[in-house]
Amino acid sequence: MSRPSPMGSPFYLGFEDVERLIERIARTSSESYPPVNIEEPEEGRLRLTLAVAGFAPESLSVTLSDRELTVRGERPQPVEGRVFLHKGIAARGFQRAFLVADGWEVEGARLANGLLSIELKRIRLTQQIRQISITLG
Repeated sequence: MSRPSPMGSPFYLGFEDVERLIERIARTSSESYPPVNIEEPEEGRLRLTLAVAGFAPESLSVTLSDRELTVRGERPQPVEGRVFLHKGIAARGFQRAFLVADGWEVEGARLANGLLSIELKRIRLTQQIRQISITLG
């Protein structure tokens, strides 16, 4: 009995990791906090902008691991002695994940006016063509 290919075709070899990444991102795609914009400021560049008002730079982290870009914000510490008549501003921690394709590089992140902007740049991958020798036996 043969095992079905992960991506539905027997001709996709070694794409199990990609399928796992897609499933992982699909689980987190329903997140809506904090709000995010994704724009293309120019050809070959992307900018992710997250609304992180109230988060100090030291409570935010941006990491790239195994093509997964993760943005985390630790819950801001409440100020003692404040009495709210209405509290409509979210004050919770968050984690947002983005799948970064091969050929994209994270250039940096900048926090200004409550907006965290993460810049990505497309890098040209060199295509390799290799002749495979055939041995007898």
